[in-house]
Amino acid sequence: MAPTRPATPTPEWASSPGRRLRAPIGGYVVQMVAQLLTVVVAAASVFAGAGNAAAAVPVPPDPPTPFVHPPDAHHPECVIEIQPRDSLSVIAEAMPDTAVSYEDLQDENGIADADRIESGDYLDICVGNQIDDITGETRGADSGDIVDDAVAVQQRKINELFAGRGMPQLAVDGVSGPLTKQQLCAIRSAFGLPVNRADMAPGSAEEQLLMAAVTLPAQVGAPDRWVLIDMTCQIMFAGDSTSIVFVFPTSTGETGYETREQQGVSAFRFDPAIDNDGWHDSTVFPAASDNPLNGNMYKPVYFDNGQAIHGSYNVPPEPLSKGCARLLVEHQDALLAWLGLGDATSQIWSADRIKLTVNARGQFLPDS
Repeated sequence: MAPTRPATPTPEWASSPGRRLRAPIGGYVVQMVAQLLTVVVAAASVFAGAGNAAAAVPVPPDPPTPFVHPPDAHHPECVIEIQPRDSLSVIAEAMPDTAVSYEDLQDENGIADADRIESGDYLDICVGNQIDDITGETRGADSGDIVDDAVAVQQRKINELFAGRGMPQLAVDGVSGPLTKQQLCAIRSAFGLPVNRADMAPGSAEEQLLMAAVTLPAQVGAPDRWVLIDMTCQIMFAGDSTSIVFVFPTSTGETGYETREQQGVSAFRFDPAIDNDGWHDSTVFPAASDNPLNGNMYKPVYFDNGQAIHGSYNVPPEPLSKGCARLLVEHQDALLAWLGLGDATSQIWSADRIKLTVNARGQFLPDS
Protein backbone atom coordinates (compact mmCIF):
# COMPACT_ATOMS: atom_id res chain seq x y z
CA MET A 1 0.00 0.00 0.00
CA ALA A 2 1.38 3.36 -0.98
CA PRO A 3 1.62 5.88 1.84
CA THR A 4 -0.96 8.66 1.93
CA ARG A 5 0.53 12.09 1.32
CA PRO A 6 -1.61 15.25 1.47
CA ALA A 7 -1.65 17.50 -1.56
CA THR A 8 -0.43 20.36 0.58
CA PRO A 9 1.29 20.15 3.95
CA THR A 10 -1.17 20.00 6.80
CA PRO A 11 -0.34 22.60 9.46
CA GLU A 12 0.56 21.28 12.87
CA TRP A 13 -2.06 21.71 15.53
CA ALA A 14 -1.04 23.68 18.59
CA SER A 15 0.21 21.31 21.22
CA SER A 16 1.87 21.28 24.58
CA PRO A 17 3.79 18.65 26.52
CA GLY A 18 0.68 18.12 28.64
CA ARG A 19 2.57 16.95 31.72
CA ARG A 20 0.36 15.80 34.56
CA LEU A 21 1.48 14.98 38.04
CA ARG A 22 0.65 11.68 39.61
CA ALA A 23 0.44 12.08 43.36
CA PRO A 24 3.51 10.70 45.11
CA ILE A 25 3.30 8.95 48.44
CA GLY A 26 2.94 10.94 51.62
CA GLY A 27 2.71 14.70 51.89
CA TYR A 28 1.49 15.32 48.37
CA VAL A 29 -1.52 13.04 48.94
CA VAL A 30 -2.32 14.89 52.15
CA GLN A 31 -2.05 18.20 50.30
CA MET A 32 -4.43 17.04 47.57
CA VAL A 33 -6.96 15.76 50.10
CA ALA A 34 -6.82 19.11 51.89
CA GLN A 35 -7.42 20.90 48.60
CA LEU A 36 -10.41 18.68 47.83
CA LEU A 37 -11.94 19.41 51.25
CA THR A 38 -11.41 23.14 50.66
CA VAL A 39 -13.34 22.94 47.38
CA VAL A 40 -16.19 20.92 48.93
CA VAL A 41 -16.56 23.30 51.89
CA ALA A 42 -16.41 26.36 49.65
CA ALA A 43 -19.04 24.92 47.30
CA ALA A 44 -21.40 24.18 50.22
CA SER A 45 -21.12 27.76 51.51
CA VAL A 46 -21.83 29.18 48.03
CA PHE A 47 -25.03 27.15 47.81
CA ALA A 48 -25.96 28.51 51.23
CA GLY A 49 -25.56 32.08 49.95
CA ALA A 50 -22.61 32.90 52.21
CA GLY A 51 -19.68 31.69 50.11
CA ASN A 52 -16.25 33.30 50.06
CA ALA A 53 -15.12 33.40 46.41
CA ALA A 54 -11.44 33.30 47.35
CA ALA A 55 -11.88 30.07 49.32
CA ALA A 56 -13.18 28.25 46.21
CA VAL A 57 -9.81 28.39 44.44
CA PRO A 58 -7.49 25.57 45.60
CA VAL A 59 -3.75 26.04 45.78
CA PRO A 60 -2.25 24.29 42.73
CA PRO A 61 0.39 21.61 43.29
CA ASP A 62 4.03 22.46 42.71
CA PRO A 63 5.05 22.14 39.05
CA PRO A 64 7.51 19.38 38.19
CA THR A 65 11.16 20.30 38.56
CA PRO A 66 12.83 20.71 35.15
CA PHE A 67 15.09 17.80 34.34
CA VAL A 68 18.79 18.34 35.03
CA HIS A 69 20.99 16.19 32.77
CA PRO A 70 24.41 15.77 34.42
CA PRO A 71 27.19 16.34 31.87
CA ASP A 72 29.48 13.77 33.53
CA ALA A 73 27.08 10.89 32.81
CA HIS A 74 28.01 8.54 29.96
CA HIS A 75 24.77 9.35 28.10
CA PRO A 76 23.62 12.68 29.60
CA GLU A 77 20.40 12.71 27.58
CA CYS A 78 19.42 9.42 29.26
CA VAL A 79 20.26 10.48 32.82
CA ILE A 80 18.77 13.03 35.20
CA GLU A 81 19.84 14.27 38.60
CA ILE A 82 17.12 13.75 41.23
CA GLN A 83 15.95 17.06 42.63
CA PRO A 84 14.48 17.90 46.08
CA ARG A 85 10.84 16.78 46.42
CA ASP A 86 11.11 14.53 43.35
CA SER A 87 9.43 11.12 43.39
CA LEU A 88 9.48 8.39 40.74
CA SER A 89 5.82 9.15 40.01
CA VAL A 90 6.49 12.85 39.44
CA ILE A 91 9.52 12.06 37.27
CA ALA A 92 7.59 9.50 35.19
CA GLU A 93 4.69 11.89 34.62
CA ALA A 94 7.07 14.73 33.71
CA MET A 95 8.88 12.68 31.06
CA PRO A 96 8.16 13.62 27.45
CA ASP A 97 7.71 9.93 26.64
CA THR A 98 4.36 8.70 27.93
CA ALA A 99 5.48 5.08 27.47
CA VAL A 100 7.70 5.11 30.59
CA SER A 101 6.12 4.37 33.97
CA TYR A 102 7.58 4.76 37.42
CA GLU A 103 7.77 0.95 37.62
CA ASP A 104 9.99 1.00 34.50
CA LEU A 105 12.28 3.56 36.16
CA GLN A 106 12.38 1.50 39.34
CA ASP A 107 13.36 -1.68 37.46
CA GLU A 108 15.95 0.05 35.25
CA ASN A 109 17.74 1.53 38.26
CA GLY A 110 17.39 -1.43 40.62
CA ILE A 111 15.51 0.64 43.21
CA ALA A 112 14.18 -1.63 45.94
CA ASP A 113 11.86 0.93 47.53
CA ALA A 114 10.20 3.28 45.02
CA ASP A 115 9.29 5.67 47.86
CA ARG A 116 12.92 6.25 48.82
CA ILE A 117 15.06 8.11 46.30
CA GLU A 118 17.72 10.61 47.28
CA SER A 119 18.16 14.16 46.00
CA GLY A 120 21.43 14.46 44.08
CA ASP A 121 21.49 10.82 42.92
CA TYR A 122 21.50 10.06 39.21
CA LEU A 123 18.58 8.25 37.55
CA ASP A 124 18.80 6.31 34.27
CA ILE A 125 15.63 7.16 32.30
CA CYS A 126 16.35 5.15 29.11
CA VAL A 127 14.74 1.89 30.15
CA GLY A 128 15.35 -1.56 28.73
CA ASN A 129 18.38 -0.77 26.56
CA GLN A 130 20.72 -3.11 28.48
CA ILE A 131 23.09 -0.19 29.16
CA ASP A 132 23.86 1.62 32.38
CA ASP A 133 23.59 5.10 30.88
CA ILE A 134 25.19 6.61 33.98
CA THR A 135 28.47 4.70 33.65
CA GLY A 136 28.26 3.37 30.09
CA GLU A 137 28.70 -0.21 31.25
CA THR A 138 26.85 -2.89 29.32
CA ARG A 139 24.41 -4.82 31.47
CA GLY A 140 25.15 -7.85 29.30
CA ALA A 141 28.60 -8.79 30.57
CA ASP A 142 29.55 -12.44 30.99
CA SER A 143 27.86 -13.94 34.01
CA GLY A 144 29.78 -15.88 36.58
CA ASP A 145 27.03 -18.52 36.67
CA ILE A 146 26.24 -19.95 33.22
CA VAL A 147 23.07 -22.00 33.15
CA ASP A 148 23.49 -23.63 29.72
CA ASP A 149 26.90 -23.67 28.01
CA ALA A 150 25.40 -24.17 24.53
CA VAL A 151 23.17 -21.10 24.88
CA ALA A 152 26.11 -19.06 26.22
CA VAL A 153 28.15 -19.95 23.11
CA GLN A 154 25.31 -18.70 20.91
CA GLN A 155 25.00 -15.51 22.94
CA ARG A 156 28.70 -14.73 22.52
CA LYS A 157 28.51 -15.32 18.75
CA ILE A 158 25.42 -13.12 18.38
CA ASN A 159 27.17 -10.32 20.31
CA GLU A 160 30.13 -10.64 17.94
CA LEU A 161 28.00 -10.43 14.78
CA PHE A 162 25.83 -7.52 15.94
CA ALA A 163 28.66 -5.52 17.54
CA GLY A 164 28.75 -1.88 16.45
CA ARG A 165 25.35 -1.95 14.78
CA GLY A 166 23.28 -0.68 17.69
CA MET A 167 22.04 -3.90 19.22
CA PRO A 168 22.58 -4.06 23.00
CA GLN A 169 24.85 -6.94 23.97
CA LEU A 170 23.26 -10.02 25.43
CA ALA A 171 24.15 -11.15 28.91
CA VAL A 172 26.25 -14.27 28.42
CA ASP A 173 24.53 -16.30 31.11
CA GLY A 174 23.23 -19.33 29.22
CA VAL A 175 19.61 -18.29 29.83
CA SER A 176 17.40 -18.21 26.74
CA GLY A 177 15.15 -15.36 27.85
CA PRO A 178 13.13 -12.84 25.79
CA LEU A 179 16.17 -10.80 24.70
CA THR A 180 18.10 -13.88 23.57
CA LYS A 181 15.05 -15.19 21.68
CA GLN A 182 14.65 -11.76 20.05
CA GLN A 183 18.23 -11.80 18.78
CA LEU A 184 18.16 -15.46 17.70
CA CYS A 185 15.14 -14.47 15.63
CA ALA A 186 17.08 -11.51 14.21
CA ILE A 187 19.92 -13.84 13.14
CA ARG A 188 17.43 -16.04 11.28
CA SER A 189 15.88 -13.00 9.60
CA ALA A 190 19.24 -11.55 8.57
CA PHE A 191 20.50 -14.83 7.07
CA GLY A 192 17.27 -15.70 5.25
CA LEU A 193 16.35 -18.63 7.48
CA PRO A 194 12.77 -19.46 8.54
CA VAL A 195 11.98 -16.65 10.99
CA ASN A 196 10.88 -17.60 14.49
CA ARG A 197 11.78 -16.92 18.13
CA ALA A 198 12.46 -20.52 19.15
CA ASP A 199 15.63 -21.73 20.83
CA MET A 200 18.40 -22.79 18.46
CA ALA A 201 19.20 -26.47 18.85
CA PRO A 202 22.92 -27.17 19.42
CA GLY A 203 24.47 -28.81 16.33
CA SER A 204 21.53 -27.96 14.07
CA ALA A 205 22.06 -26.63 10.55
CA GLU A 206 21.08 -23.12 11.59
CA GLU A 207 23.47 -23.15 14.54
CA GLN A 208 26.26 -24.34 12.25
CA LEU A 209 25.52 -21.39 9.95
CA LEU A 210 25.58 -19.02 12.94
CA MET A 211 28.91 -20.31 14.20
CA ALA A 212 30.52 -20.21 10.74
CA ALA A 213 29.48 -16.61 10.02
CA VAL A 214 32.12 -13.90 10.31
CA THR A 215 29.82 -10.97 9.42
CA LEU A 216 26.22 -10.27 8.45
CA PRO A 217 25.29 -11.15 4.86
CA ALA A 218 25.67 -8.65 2.02
CA GLN A 219 22.53 -6.99 0.64
CA VAL A 220 23.14 -7.15 -3.10
CA GLY A 221 20.48 -5.34 -5.11
CA ALA A 222 18.85 -3.65 -2.11
CA PRO A 223 17.64 -0.03 -2.35
CA ASP A 224 20.07 2.77 -1.57
CA ARG A 225 18.56 3.25 1.91
CA TRP A 226 16.06 0.89 3.43
CA VAL A 227 14.63 -0.39 6.69
CA LEU A 228 13.02 -3.75 7.42
CA ILE A 229 10.72 -3.92 10.43
CA ASP A 230 10.53 -7.59 11.40
CA MET A 231 7.44 -7.87 13.58
CA THR A 232 8.09 -11.51 14.43
CA CYS A 233 11.47 -10.68 15.93
CA GLN A 234 10.68 -7.11 17.07
CA ILE A 235 13.85 -6.01 15.28
CA MET A 236 14.53 -3.23 12.77
CA PHE A 237 17.29 -3.59 10.21
CA ALA A 238 18.56 -0.58 8.28
CA GLY A 239 21.00 -0.68 5.42
CA ASP A 240 22.11 0.39 1.98
CA SER A 241 22.57 -1.32 -1.37
CA THR A 242 25.46 -3.44 -0.11
CA SER A 243 25.17 -4.07 3.63
CA ILE A 244 23.23 -4.03 6.89
CA VAL A 245 24.25 -0.85 8.71
CA PHE A 246 22.06 -1.00 11.84
CA VAL A 247 20.26 -3.68 13.84
CA PHE A 248 17.94 -2.09 16.39
CA PRO A 249 15.43 -3.51 18.85
CA THR A 250 11.95 -2.21 18.10
CA SER A 251 8.46 -2.44 19.57
CA THR A 252 5.63 -2.48 17.03
CA GLY A 253 1.85 -2.20 17.32
CA GLU A 254 0.14 -4.19 20.03
CA THR A 255 -2.99 -6.31 19.49
CA GLY A 256 -5.74 -4.17 18.05
CA TYR A 257 -3.29 -1.53 16.81
CA GLU A 258 -0.99 -3.66 14.67
CA THR A 259 1.71 -2.14 12.50
CA ARG A 260 0.59 -2.65 8.92
CA GLU A 261 2.70 -4.80 6.61
CA GLN A 262 4.66 -2.81 4.02
CA GLN A 263 6.53 -3.72 0.88
CA GLY A 264 8.84 -1.08 -0.53
CA VAL A 265 6.87 2.04 0.50
CA SER A 266 8.57 5.41 0.76
CA ALA A 267 8.74 7.37 4.01
CA PHE A 268 7.08 10.68 3.19
CA ARG A 269 7.20 12.93 6.25
CA PHE A 270 9.68 13.79 8.99
CA ASP A 271 8.94 15.98 12.02
CA PRO A 272 11.99 17.13 14.01
CA ALA A 273 9.64 18.85 16.53
CA ILE A 274 12.39 21.28 17.51
CA ASP A 275 9.91 23.48 19.41
CA ASN A 276 9.43 20.63 21.90
CA ASP A 277 12.95 19.15 22.15
CA GLY A 278 12.15 16.63 19.43
CA TRP A 279 8.92 15.32 20.95
CA HIS A 280 5.96 15.46 18.58
CA ASP A 281 2.75 15.46 20.61
CA SER A 282 0.16 13.40 18.76
CA THR A 283 -2.36 13.47 21.62
CA VAL A 284 -3.90 16.70 20.32
CA PHE A 285 -6.20 16.16 17.38
CA PRO A 286 -7.92 16.29 14.90
CA ALA A 287 -4.92 15.80 12.67
CA ALA A 288 -5.58 13.63 9.64
CA SER A 289 -2.10 12.16 9.39
CA ASP A 290 -1.56 11.46 13.10
CA ASN A 291 -2.73 8.64 15.34
CA PRO A 292 -3.84 10.37 18.55
CA LEU A 293 -3.35 7.16 20.53
CA ASN A 294 0.42 7.24 20.14
CA GLY A 295 1.19 9.89 22.72
CA ASN A 296 4.46 11.75 22.41
CA MET A 297 6.79 10.50 19.69
CA TYR A 298 10.45 11.45 19.34
CA LYS A 299 11.27 12.81 15.86
CA PRO A 300 8.86 10.59 13.91
CA VAL A 301 9.46 9.47 10.32
CA TYR A 302 6.08 8.59 8.79
CA PHE A 303 5.63 5.79 6.27
CA ASP A 304 1.88 4.93 6.27
CA ASN A 305 -0.59 7.66 7.24
CA GLY A 306 -0.03 8.09 11.00
CA GLN A 307 2.25 5.07 11.43
CA ALA A 308 5.84 6.12 11.93
CA ILE A 309 9.30 5.12 13.09
CA HIS A 310 9.98 7.19 16.21
CA GLY A 311 12.09 7.33 19.33
CA SER A 312 10.97 6.28 22.78
CA TYR A 313 12.47 5.76 26.22
CA ASN A 314 10.69 2.38 26.49
CA VAL A 315 11.27 -0.31 23.84
CA PRO A 316 10.38 -3.75 25.22
CA PRO A 317 11.06 -6.91 23.15
CA GLU A 318 7.35 -7.24 22.38
CA PRO A 319 4.63 -5.15 20.68
CA LEU A 320 3.53 -2.24 22.88
CA SER A 321 2.92 0.72 20.57
CA LYS A 322 -0.29 1.94 18.96
CA GLY A 323 0.82 1.05 15.45
CA CYS A 324 4.20 2.72 15.13
CA ALA A 325 7.65 1.16 15.33
CA ARG A 326 9.53 2.44 18.39
CA LEU A 327 13.28 2.80 18.60
CA LEU A 328 15.31 3.92 21.58
CA VAL A 329 15.94 7.66 21.43
CA GLU A 330 19.66 7.23 20.76
CA HIS A 331 18.88 4.77 17.96
CA GLN A 332 16.42 7.18 16.36
CA ASP A 333 19.11 9.87 16.45
CA ALA A 334 21.60 7.48 14.83
CA LEU A 335 19.09 6.57 12.10
CA LEU A 336 18.33 10.24 11.39
CA ALA A 337 22.02 11.15 11.21
CA TRP A 338 22.55 8.31 8.73
CA LEU A 339 19.64 9.63 6.65
CA GLY A 340 21.08 13.15 6.72
CA LEU A 341 18.08 14.49 8.64
CA GLY A 342 19.73 15.14 11.98
CA ASP A 343 20.08 18.90 11.38
CA ALA A 344 16.57 19.49 10.00
CA THR A 345 14.83 22.45 11.66
CA SER A 346 11.38 22.14 10.09
CA GLN A 347 9.03 19.45 8.88
CA ILE A 348 9.91 17.66 5.65
CA TRP A 349 7.10 16.46 3.40
CA SER A 350 9.15 14.89 0.64
CA ALA A 351 9.83 11.24 -0.07
CA ASP A 352 12.64 12.32 -2.38
CA ARG A 353 14.30 14.29 0.44
CA ILE A 354 13.90 11.55 3.07
CA LYS A 355 14.82 8.81 0.59
CA LEU A 356 14.01 5.79 2.75
CA THR A 357 12.29 2.59 1.60
CA VAL A 358 10.27 0.88 4.33
CA ASN A 359 9.34 -2.79 4.58
CA ALA A 360 7.40 -4.42 7.42
CA ARG A 361 6.63 -8.10 7.70
CA GLY A 362 5.82 -10.92 10.10
CA GLN A 363 3.63 -11.50 13.11
CA PHE A 364 4.63 -11.57 16.75
CA LEU A 365 3.77 -14.67 18.76
CA PRO A 366 4.49 -14.65 22.50
CA ASP A 367 7.36 -16.88 23.59
CA SER A 368 6.16 -20.19 24.94
